[in-house]
Amino acid sequence: MKYNILGDTLPVVVCDVEANQTLITERGSMCWMSPNMKMDTTSNGGIGKALGRMFSGEALFQNKYTAIDGAGMIAFASSFPGTIKAFNITPSNPLIVQKSAFLASEESVELSVHFKKKLGAGFFGGEGFIMQKLSGNGIAFLEIDGHAVEYDLTAGQSMIIDTGYLAAMSATCSMEIQTVPGIKNMVFGGEGVFNTVITGPGHIILQTMPINSVANTLIPYLPSTNKR
Repeated sequence: MKYNILGDTLPVVVCDVEANQTLITERGSMCWMSPNMKMDTTSNGGIGKALGRMFSGEALFQNKYTAIDGAGMIAFASSFPGTIKAFNITPSNPLIVQKSAFLASEESVELSVHFKKKLGAGFFGGEGFIMQKLSGNGIAFLEIDGHAVEYDLTAGQSMIIDTGYLAAMSATCSMEIQTVPGIKNMVFGGEGVFNTVITGPGHIILQTMPINSVANTLIPYLPSTNKR
């Protein structure tokens, strides 16, 4: 499969698919395709895996698109201003991603639920208790909110990340939470009470414009629905 990521803040990935090759997506993100791309909606692994995907923030069902009678073309668009990144998933290089980051992938990539080992990281870390794990073998496309910034962490090296700014990390990384030091900092600092701490070894992908931060910024400017 060949692909081309187009656009800046509102990107789209255009995939040139070989005959009989299948791509999957979970959000109905298809925006255009050649007439020979056949769509099939499936639970892709049974009700157990479907429920697992639902808990990780995705839909119960997946859409499969297969090129019939020759090569085909299909495009998947971002749903929010940001970046589309392609990752080569291998058995030795799975990827842990935030909820709703998955855009599309080759059929050989498997999505599953990833639970954080420590409850505190899930309930207070801001990234959600349940994330997604991409494993298998193939190309996967992720949707990043805003611009993607990437770091390689060595063994024992850590990065402190504010709520929502973690997009993805290597499965070899660990996640903890820590409180913002000082009562004054917590109450008046405007950065919240907890930060997420990611420790290597591994690769991390950060995003500069988390959708939840955008929503919180817009709330004061939205008209009130309360009627007097």
